[in-house]
Amino acid sequence: MYKIKFFITIFFIAIQVKAQRTLPLQTDGVISPISELQDDKLQQLLTYEIMRNPIWKQLIKNKQMSVGLVDLSDLNDIKYAGLNDKELMYAASLPKIAVLLAAMDAIENGELKETKEVKRDMRLMISKSDNRASTRMIDRVGYEKIEAVLRAPKTKLYDEEVGGGLWVGKRYAAGGRRYPEPLKGLSHAATTLQVCSFYYQLVLGNLVSTDRSKEMLDIMEDPALHHKFVNTLDKIAPNAKVYRKSGSWKNYHSDSALVWGPKRKYIIVALIDNNLGEQIIRDLVLPFENVLKKSKLASK
Repeated sequence: MYKIKFFITIFFIAIQVKAQRTLPLQTDGVISPISELQDDKLQQLLTYEIMRNPIWKQLIKNKQMSVGLVDLSDLNDIKYAGLNDKELMYAASLPKIAVLLAAMDAIENGELKETKEVKRDMRLMISKSDNRASTRMIDRVGYEKIEAVLRAPKTKLYDEEVGGGLWVGKRYAAGGRRYPEPLKGLSHAATTLQVCSFYYQLVLGNLVSTDRSKEMLDIMEDPALHHKFVNTLDKIAPNAKVYRKSGSWKNYHSDSALVWGPKRKYIIVALIDNNLGEQIIRDLVLPFENVLKKSKLASK
């Protein structure tokens, strides 16, 4: 009888642990803005790790490189750090996550029907970065809807007071009107601060609703394109779940990922204006991990 009770107890503990690891996490509905999570020690470590590379140092100095990092290892003490994180940059396909968010908000509010075609296009838009699917989704929701969702007080993913943020103001096609963002007139823009905020809020189920956040996570999981961050993560963290969106156009390269595994839980974002950007983003993963390891040791 004792053995039976023991195994039943272990079984329920395992279920509880698994539930705690399931995304999105359960919260009381009120979360701190990511800017309030900035950690001095994490910031120092990130600055040192990035600036010790002379190429990266010059890119940071020229505002051609922006990085953001969110440490999720202790969910009671989430930490954030970034460099040039409020610098608005052209981000190519990365802002398609804003289209996904606007579409989910439209579905939730009965403004868009969640058909098989819409579901397929949302997955193609994120996993394969399909431009035709993305353009169809933009046409379905419209620029004004995308802007309204990004500016919503609950999420604030575009805000001139903190350098702008996520923005989609052009179809991913040759034709159609432009709807540029106000600060720099960019069509597809992002700051690493606001991309980190997108993932952070997604983790906590704060985007639209818990259920819609879960849908977005399902769409973003297991990306079909295995370059940039994912190329390195495939090697060092093959068992971790990766939720991701990237972008490239000419010399503009961007990537963003939520990494969720037994040994690592973090968000990483990089925007690069350089023809070597794809390789730089691959090379950033290990320094990010070094920062997190040193931060954890410093906290003990």
